[in-house]
Amino acid sequence: MKPNSRILFLHVNFPGQFRHLAPALHQAGHDVRAVTLNAPPESAFPVTRATLPRGNPSDIDPLLRQLDSKIIRGRATQAVLQAWRDEGWVPDLVIGHAGWGDMMTVRELFPDSRCLGWFEFYYQATGLDADFDAEFPVSEEERLRIRLKNLWPLWMLEHVDAGICSTRFQKATHPQAYHDRLHVIHEGIDTQRFRPNDKVRVSLGDRLTLTRDTPVVTFVNRDLEPYRGYHVFMRALPEILTRNPDAHVLIVGGDGVSYGSAPGDGRRWKTVFLKEVAAGLDERRVHFLGRVPHDTLTALMQLSRAHVYLTYPFVLSWSLLEAMSCAAPIIGSDTAPVREVITSGENGYLVDFFDRQALVDAVSEALAHPEAMAPLRDRARRTILDHYDLHTQCLPQQLALIDSLL
Repeated sequence: MKPNSRILFLHVNFPGQFRHLAPALHQAGHDVRAVTLNAPPESAFPVTRATLPRGNPSDIDPLLRQLDSKIIRGRATQAVLQAWRDEGWVPDLVIGHAGWGDMMTVRELFPDSRCLGWFEFYYQATGLDADFDAEFPVSEEERLRIRLKNLWPLWMLEHVDAGICSTRFQKATHPQAYHDRLHVIHEGIDTQRFRPNDKVRVSLGDRLTLTRDTPVVTFVNRDLEPYRGYHVFMRALPEILTRNPDAHVLIVGGDGVSYGSAPGDGRRWKTVFLKEVAAGLDERRVHFLGRVPHDTLTALMQLSRAHVYLTYPFVLSWSLLEAMSCAAPIIGSDTAPVREVITSGENGYLVDFFDRQALVDAVSEALAHPEAMAPLRDRARRTILDHYDLHTQCLPQQLALIDSLL
């Protein structure tokens, strides 16, 4: 990589996927700048907040609203980048998330710059996440909206020199014609931060302190919603509690919607499924923690005797790999891309997403026999060390790709 390259990062919520890569390039002596649309984080290099020029028109066709939002973000970033160009700052390389719209004008403003895009998912109206769960059928209008969501990533695939996908599954969702420019490299897990701790203690207020001697089940997602199996988990919970009378269940996640759709009528998925099973729950042993600081989340994963991760065939959550790095016993859904990481019986257990009884049995087995889970826990952490470690695997691979582009 040539010394003192100018490298531009674009992400609406910087640093996002670039929380390790951008500082590493700055520390290597490169001239790094970033543009974000939200509050800039503290940083050793300039991070500029772009201002949205307008909102969506009230009369816009609903099918165009998402595309219009991306154009608005692109215009906001364009104003910042034009000013920098006019001052003489032109990047050698632009690195950005390809899905939000803020990379819209990069090729026009910097035609000679190299461009690296992060591609998370290419949507399909059938065969993947959208029609996976028959409980929530997809309407014709929704299928049309899903297909139109791909206008942007398809356009971005034409405009980057290379792209990165976090898993093989996520790459495979994109059109075959572009696979030669898409590289599978995960963002990376800091295995020194996410590591086992048999002395961990977690206090829930003044009333309860949990240790590794406590049978603890953890369920973690950004938001509690069907895409991540919240409904399946909640319906299994009464029997899990009955069969494990000393167990405590720690549920982490907001009550909004990150993926899919809200239930309607102003309701929240969290409340919908909690009410459905409330009569069978011991409220003293089920703890909804909301969204928690990452240090707290790490402690919960270190504490867990059974970490449940369920998902539609969709983007893989960092939390699963962080839990494995903490040597938490994983009970995951037998769906892509989970099966790309977990081999059932080797470094975790996989159950059919819809098989509530299999989930209950697997969780109960993990809680009842913690000593027998030790080899599986060790192999879970070894999987992360060997394939997803930030410093020995993923960051070096990212830097090597950038070197090849420059």
